Amino acid sequence: MFRLHPQLEKDTIKLGCFDLCQMLLMNDANYPWFVLVPQRGDISEIYQLEEQDQHKLMRESSHLASALARGFKADKINIAALGNVVPQLHIHHVVRYRNDPVWPSPVWGRLPAMPYTDDALTDMVETLKPLLDGQVRFTR
Repeated sequence: MFRLHPQLEKDTIKLGCFDLCQMLLMNDANYPWFVLVPQRGDISEIYQLEEQDQHKLMRESSHLASALARGFKADKINIAALGNVVPQLHIHHVVRYRNDPVWPSPVWGRLPAMPYTDDALTDMVETLKPLLDGQVRFTR
């Protein structure tokens, strides 16, 4: 049975769902930073997913990364599945720019999180909707 890890619930805002994954937004407006979480119980690694779900995860991740690169004119999209703190499988997608405050270092722990305002969150969702070509069922 799938249940979102409490740390992800605390740190993110649920935006919607692909077929397999929940799409979350890190509540840190320093960077456009998204997290995909496959809606499968007791999975901590990609290889633990059924083969069909592995392929689905790659398609959803690639679709999101491509949309973010285009829509946000990213210099780089950082994609990572660490799981050192949160064991539930989740894939980070971070839009990076050569002029962002911590480039070229990783974003983790570099700046204090800057929570989204209601207006900024609305703007983010409105930016994402046309980029994701109806692939995401938005809940916001």
